[in-house]
Amino acid sequence: MNPKLTDWTGKRVWLIGASTGIGAALADELARRGARLALSARSAAGLRPADVPGALPLPCDVTVPGSLAAARDALLAAWGGVELVVYLAGDYVPMRTEDFDLPAAERIVAVNFTGAMRLAATVLGDLRPGGGIAFVASVAGYRGLPRALAYGPGKAALIHFAECLHLELAPRGIGVWVVNPGFVATRLTARNDFGMPALLTTEDAARAMVQGLASGGFEIHFPKRFTRIMKLLSFLPYRCYFPLVRRFTGG
Repeated sequence: MNPKLTDWTGKRVWLIGASTGIGAALADELARRGARLALSARSAAGLRPADVPGALPLPCDVTVPGSLAAARDALLAAWGGVELVVYLAGDYVPMRTEDFDLPAAERIVAVNFTGAMRLAATVLGDLRPGGGIAFVASVAGYRGLPRALAYGPGKAALIHFAECLHLELAPRGIGVWVVNPGFVATRLTARNDFGMPALLTTEDAARAMVQGLASGGFEIHFPKRFTRIMKLLSFLPYRCYFPLVRRFTGG
């Protein structure tokens, strides 16, 4: 369904959200495989050019209109084109009804979904057959979950958006991938106050993403021992799904 990305030597890759977490680990993994990297984050100080030799730092804020476009213009001026764009920017705050914070919820959706739409609008004209665009969403976007009043809906919208783009772009040979991780140990998941099953390191997640990009599939999800359970739950009717999720999560 997508191009199979196996040879990274010289491939021009733009990572948005590359200062910490999965984004930083993916930068390290692709650099080892010979890719040319452009790295974006809100702060230039977080882009670690010394840790990723030859990387092009492109600081930008996905919540600020025009910021992504300025970064894209700088990238094209330096490289002339790009093969793969990966949206890894994300925000997360556990949120229940009793502590629902509308400004925080709007900020989370702006980073997790609106920023991804802004990126797509910015780079769609630059994508070419054999390359494409990837979005990091989450298994939390499959169905509603406790503590996910802002995070889950934004990721669900991102999955849907990626599906729509894939329908449009795949016939042209342009890849669209959606990445749905389970729990990965990052500064964001450190905010959880519950045990996280099948917790991965960021390095594990980066390797799983690279393997998924080589497979030619649309969805990359990991670790399978956890995400397959979430997929099965997502197929259940509501009368079964809600009681099971409350039982397993204590929600």
